Amino acid sequence: MNDPFQGFVPVGFITFLVITLAFLGSVVLTGLRAKRRVHLTLVVFAIASLGITVYFAERLGELYDLESAGLIYPVHLFFAKVTTVAYLLPVLSGIATIRNPIRINLHRRIAFGVLALTIVTAVTGTVMVLLSTPL
Repeated sequence: MNDPFQGFVPVGFITFLVITLAFLGSVVLTGLRAKRRVHLTLVVFAIASLGITVYFAERLGELYDLESAGLIYPVHLFFAKVTTVAYLLPVLSGIATIRNPIRINLHRRIAFGVLALTIVTAVTGTVMVLLSTPL
């Protein structure tokens, strides 16, 4: 059965990707400026927005033959899964940092590592969609 909202999936994906990136950028800025209360609030919004982005990414994938993209398909899936799980690390290290501020440098390194994984995942996902055949 055809979904009447199927045409909105690419717009929803791009919209929430941009929103997620804006939240992540704000998380970085507030973290670096030690604005803890705002930082923690933005972390929650960034993770929620990321969840919605992943939902739209899954729906977007239904519009393409992703396997037709070749090797980038399993590579992207690997990074997507690793990155999703990796988002737990800065949350846990952030909690540890609240309890013991001496851990701030470790938290910062972990957070930037997860951001790097996020960028790799976004790039591989973009390449995958561009190389895929629309259904």
